Amino acid sequence: MNLHLNETVNRIFNVNLESLPEPERKVMKHIADKTNISRNINDEFNENLSIGQKVADKVASFGGSWTFILIFITVLVAWVVVNSVILIGGGKPFDPYPYILLNLFLSMIAAIQAPVIMMSQNRHAQKDRLDANHDYEVNLKSELEILSLHEKVDELRARQWDELVRMQQEQIKLLQRLLEEKGKE
Repeated sequence: MNLHLNETVNRIFNVNLESLPEPERKVMKHIADKTNISRNINDEFNENLSIGQKVADKVASFGGSWTFILIFITVLVAWVVVNSVILIGGGKPFDPYPYILLNLFLSMIAAIQAPVIMMSQNRHAQKDRLDANHDYEVNLKSELEILSLHEKVDELRARQWDELVRMQQEQIKLLQRLLEEKGKE
């Protein structure tokens, strides 16, 4: 591993690389390997979904859409209107007022839809945790890279100062020699 990186890890965290927690160690290894830890968490997460989980996400997505709400309202209004018109016309409606069959269907839809939405929400919470962990790794890597760059700039500046002082000392020696030679004349 890069000696400069190990020194940086030791200076920043006051520990050696192997005693760091897993996320930090993972970032350090990416830095040392000069690899990019950026990846598409959504693709990785979606690759591991089962068919049931995908269906649950589609159901939750549709159940929370305006399309579903408008269809649902249309069906409810049509149900009530059809049954009321049949009742007013003197016929025998298939679900007379107070629409017990409609209430049964609504209860069944709610009983099925609620757990499916909860499964989808739990999966999205898991995905959010993965996103947060990835964001932490990326931010940590960025901070460490910036610290490393600062150290390199400081090291270059120190070298330049040393070189400048050395050049000034040579110039002073040359000036002293010139003054000595001028004083001998």
